[in-house]
Amino acid sequence: MSWIKYHMSLPVAACVLFVGLPYSICIVAQLIYGWPNKPGYKKHIEALKPRRIYRLTIATLDFFKYLQYGRLYFQLKLWYKNDENRKHYEKGIVFGRRGNKLDLYHPPYMYRSQSELAPVVVFIYGGAWGSGERSIYCLLARQMATELNATVICPDYSIYPKGNVLGMVQDIADCLVWAQENGQKFNFDKENIVLIGHSAGAHLCALTVLFLIDTREELFIESKKQQELTQSVRGVIGLSGVYNIMDHYEHEQKRAVEYVSTMHKAMNGVENFPYYSPMHVVKTLSRDKLDRLPLFALLHGTSDTVVPVESSTKFSELLTSLSVKVSLYLLPEVSHIEIVTALMLSNRRFYHLIFSCIKLQFRKLQGAR
Repeated sequence: MSWIKYHMSLPVAACVLFVGLPYSICIVAQLIYGWPNKPGYKKHIEALKPRRIYRLTIATLDFFKYLQYGRLYFQLKLWYKNDENRKHYEKGIVFGRRGNKLDLYHPPYMYRSQSELAPVVVFIYGGAWGSGERSIYCLLARQMATELNATVICPDYSIYPKGNVLGMVQDIADCLVWAQENGQKFNFDKENIVLIGHSAGAHLCALTVLFLIDTREELFIESKKQQELTQSVRGVIGLSGVYNIMDHYEHEQKRAVEYVSTMHKAMNGVENFPYYSPMHVVKTLSRDKLDRLPLFALLHGTSDTVVPVESSTKFSELLTSLSVKVSLYLLPEVSHIEIVTALMLSNRRFYHLIFSCIKLQFRKLQGAR
């Protein structure tokens, strides 16, 4: 009798493991983040197709590897809440038209005179255009200020659903306006700004610069002011960035995450992908505007499965073909999350490798003008 129960339990266990669990995971994910909404689709039928279920399950389970960063998360939260660390930075400064906040991190060597103004890094975090906050990047910003001997500004921006991508670009432009207006107060060089972004943040850095170069009316910033802002930005350093939205959407489709992803929602639909793609926008610029683009540096890990390395290699090839100065750094074994978490503590595996590339490019940018 026990032998019969044992053999009956095997199919049940297999059914639970290979059918019940994947379907449960995917139904919960789509209840939270949304069902397929493509015209002509019956959302539940499309959502529950076996191929989609198993691909989405694999993508969902892949997120469990982020649990290894739990200790790091508590470390940075404790550091940010510790009032003794306030000597390193200014916290919660309000800026821009939407009243977002930024944190400003001081360089270890405090510049004393107008002739010794600190260069500026504006760091834009990622999070698929729908998550993230500045406090999570406090250790990164502190290390970046130390390694580059620069003032580091880390702003929040209007992530989805609070805002769409245009609003996010406006927020980053507003941060640059704030930097222009407060250089003297905080003793940094408002004409020496480097934008650094990770993932969606790298996309937003590139797009903001391209919109400013193109003096877009939708930024609601005077054209003269936009020109001043572009002149102050010496370079853009992208870490595992998304530069072609349609390409990335197709990658999301292969992973069956395109409907639970916030990307197409933040872009206001697939029809707006070209408008928000740096690779598309740069092709529309005149020769005069291309010549005014700052230097680009693209860093990407070869083990990145969230944003394929081709995102950076293709953008680099396009910029090169348009005679825009660009440097490409391909980092062996570095994953999508490691390229940013590695910068938070000096004892992390890829800390010195990644910072060596950033510092090399940063020095180039300091001599660019």
